[in-house]
Amino acid sequence: MKLTIKNIESIHETAREFINSIGDHRVLAFYGKMGAGKTTFTKAVCEELGVTDVITSPTFAIVNEYTAGNGEPVYHFDFYRIKKLEEVYDMGYEDYFYSGNLCLMEWPELIEDLLPEDALRIAIEENPDGTRTVTF
Repeated sequence: MKLTIKNIESIHETAREFINSIGDHRVLAFYGKMGAGKTTFTKAVCEELGVTDVITSPTFAIVNEYTAGNGEPVYHFDFYRIKKLEEVYDMGYEDYFYSGNLCLMEWPELIEDLLPEDALRIAIEENPDGTRTVTF
């Protein structure tokens, strides 16, 4: 499926459409170049889920935990600074990935071998006209 983020003003509309399209997937892996909009789109998805916490990229913490409007945790990962898979083992990734809670991750290519089989892979690409294409 492909969705288009026309501009920053329409990102929440696209995030709602995305949420309604992911089905039962709980582990969502966002791929894209630096500056493609992974963090911005993840923030919009969280906001549409009712998260009222401050949503920031967990670049240094690796994972941030938010609370959705329904009271369930939402985990936001950023694996950009991972140097060795041992770091991910040490953080107890399985407790997150197999918790049944929503896991949103940026830079998953660095931990590809650890992703669950049913992880939903999402590519975000910037187009020449400034729009973004979200493909999953």
